[in-house]
Amino acid sequence: MRTINLREAKAGFSSLVDGAIRGEMVTITRHGKAVAALVSVEAAEIARKTIKGRRSGFVTYLQTFPGGAFERNATAARKVKL
Repeated sequence: MRTINLREAKAGFSSLVDGAIRGEMVTITRHGKAVAALVSVEAAEIARKTIKGRRSGFVTYLQTFPGGAFERNATAARKVKL
């Protein structure tokens, strides 16, 4: 799986889509953190189907690939005023 930053992804989006069509997966980072993955429609459809006998989501599917561990951002989305 290839990893590139958002600026590179914007500049070469067309070639990234061509790569996804060929089955390549790309992780897109922003400020050094993985924020998105570009995959083919076929791979996304597989992710929606049963994996290992149970229904699971796209993130679970991505985690089956090497380096697929994602960290959850534990910071609050907004500050709560009391």
